[in-house]
Amino acid sequence: MAVDQQGLLARLVRELVRLPGIGQKTAQRLAFHVLKAEREEALRLADAIRAVKDGLSFCRQCRNIAEGELCECCLAPKRDQTRILVVEEPSTTYAIERAGAYRGLYHVLLGALSPLDGVGPSDIRAEELVDRVRLGGIQEVILATSPTIEGEATAIYLTNQLKPLGARVSRIAYGIPVGMDIEYADDVTLLKSIEGRRDL
Repeated sequence: MAVDQQGLLARLVRELVRLPGIGQKTAQRLAFHVLKAEREEALRLADAIRAVKDGLSFCRQCRNIAEGELCECCLAPKRDQTRILVVEEPSTTYAIERAGAYRGLYHVLLGALSPLDGVGPSDIRAEELVDRVRLGGIQEVILATSPTIEGEATAIYLTNQLKPLGARVSRIAYGIPVGMDIEYADDVTLLKSIEGRRDL
């Protein structure tokens, strides 16, 4: 950036670059947008960020995002109390809720097992999930961890912990996205699609 290499604008760019998916050029565009925006618009953004940091935390029961001790899903009496969908991050619950395809409870791990990075079962608080199932009333635990090495390792570990408790443990299906030509799918996606086939 030719202007303001060490000043306030550069500081904003440095902070924006730290956000996931934001590179240097995007950060510069955003910083200049904030600079050119009306003061009220920029302050609304700052206030929204502050409100998120001050007003949100993690649900005491499922570790989803919550404005109080419990999240909206845990507080909703009409949700299916017999099923728990396990995800790695709160952003996944947001996407699932937006799709409207699931009406049960959640458990957010806030990560996945990764021994090479020093992330073990206590880091993802796997025992909290096991305790929820051990209390009874849960008929099915649906594992929706990512189709990565870490996500698969997490699913296998949780399955081994949960199966002895008597609840059904299932894994979400992976496969070819709707609207995609099969010839463009990678090998792993094709393999998972064939493995996860169902009767018609």
